[in-house]
Amino acid sequence: MRGLWRGAQVAVVFGLLGWALAFQPAGVECVAPANPGGGWDFTCRTVGKLLYDLGIVPRPVKVTNMPGGGGGVAFAHVVTKRKGDANLLVAASPATTLRLAQGKYGGFSGDDVRWLAALGADFGVIAVRPDAPWKTLEALIADLRKDPSAIAFGGGSAVGGQDHMKVLLLAKAAGLDPRKIKYVPFSGGGEALTSLLGGFVQVFPGDASETIEQYKAGKVRILAVLSEARLPALPEVPTAKELGYDAVWAVWRGFYMPPGVPDDAYAFWVEAMKKVEASPEWAKIRAGRGLAPFFKGGAAFEAFVKKQVEDFRELSRSLGLIK
Repeated sequence: MRGLWRGAQVAVVFGLLGWALAFQPAGVECVAPANPGGGWDFTCRTVGKLLYDLGIVPRPVKVTNMPGGGGGVAFAHVVTKRKGDANLLVAASPATTLRLAQGKYGGFSGDDVRWLAALGADFGVIAVRPDAPWKTLEALIADLRKDPSAIAFGGGSAVGGQDHMKVLLLAKAAGLDPRKIKYVPFSGGGEALTSLLGGFVQVFPGDASETIEQYKAGKVRILAVLSEARLPALPEVPTAKELGYDAVWAVWRGFYMPPGVPDDAYAFWVEAMKKVEASPEWAKIRAGRGLAPFFKGGAAFEAFVKKQVEDFRELSRSLGLIK
């Protein structure tokens, strides 16, 4: 009995010690690799707030906007200066994996960070001002056929980045020469959308989450969504595919972390993202912003990202963006 009691005491001590040594978040920061207003900013601010509201982190999450290089500035900062920082989350999307596939991050690769999770799927949209001459996607395509360079598309990514790829895919699906389409890059979706509203560009190839509030307010007209089926949040807006243009662009919303993050901290954040994704609060936000359910975390997400980088590399080659 004495041996059993001593064994129980040891088990309790080690259990308490394990609890004490388990990772506890403190001073959590989320980096949005673009200016305020775009998809990465939305990801950081929305999920960051839920992490606090759901009691997963003890204090509000600090959001830091770090634009530049289509996410490359933030990526380099995280890899070179924040190694092992278990309280740092970085917003990511296919824009991140696309630039990695094209070798646009200064020699860094997807293996240089820890991929955490994706919590929802956004979809590309083709949006114009409400006073634009194009009431339908067909009308816009018709004018592009007359003079592809006369209409400026303004996106929140660099040339060859995610928003530009939407334009290239749409042009290719319409039988146009993608290289003749005029594309103006901005440092984020918010800046590109502001440029559209200001009349500096005529078309915004953004995402549903970036434009839906402006659409509901009557400030933009969405001509089409780049999804397989109509979005529940935009049931009256046709897909490009149903209009005869096979252009689909799904945008997962998620995060990566710095290299060298300890396994216990990484496991904590994977579980944290699962809790956010399963919450009714996130379901409501997701539906309101036009996102579809989509979750991958931990090892499954890392494998998904690796394959997407490979797929994007082949797609970029086929469009003549890389050799």
